[in-house]
Amino acid sequence: MSDSLEVASRDVTGTRACRKLRREGKIPAILYGHGEECVDLTVTREAVESMVRHGSRTVELRGAVTTPALVRELQWNTYGTEPLHVDFLRIDLAEKILVTVPVELRGECPGVKAGGVFKHVLHQLEVECTAQTIPETAVAHIAHLEAGGVVKVKDLELPAGTRATVAGDEVIASCLLPGQKVDEATEMGEATAEPAAAAGEQA
Repeated sequence: MSDSLEVASRDVTGTRACRKLRREGKIPAILYGHGEECVDLTVTREAVESMVRHGSRTVELRGAVTTPALVRELQWNTYGTEPLHVDFLRIDLAEKILVTVPVELRGECPGVKAGGVFKHVLHQLEVECTAQTIPETAVAHIAHLEAGGVVKVKDLELPAGTRATVAGDEVIASCLLPGQKVDEATEMGEATAEPAAAAGEQA
């Protein structure tokens, strides 16, 4: 599964105490969830930076506590160069959880060459999955997106056992003709799909 992360108990709280911890190379953290008490922790900056490099969404906490956890939130300084605080959420590896993943577009949109204006509408997507099946991204293929068309949530490539929490008709990306609206493109796509489906049934 995920990285193993060594954590220590934290007895001090507050802005001044947290700044002192960071000067010592430690990052303040908190563990919560599953109806249990919140636990104040610390983890080394080196361990947090390693976790970020590996892209870990779930970790196995060791030391002061022993539990699998989701990295619910990682706070950074203004410049995005120094981690400031980590929120861990207790998890059961078999239970379903909600996480937000980035939407990744793959391919080049051919509709642009035909005069369409491409727009990436939805950049992040909330999905329901287990901690062991969290996808790194939700993949949307746009290599077949013609002028006047749209790509919807239902067209996304998601791992087995993972589902989007938003409606399948939500638009991920569009390639609209000048003056065309997303609703018109959606209706056009549906109208095109129905005759194609009917022809397939007759065949």
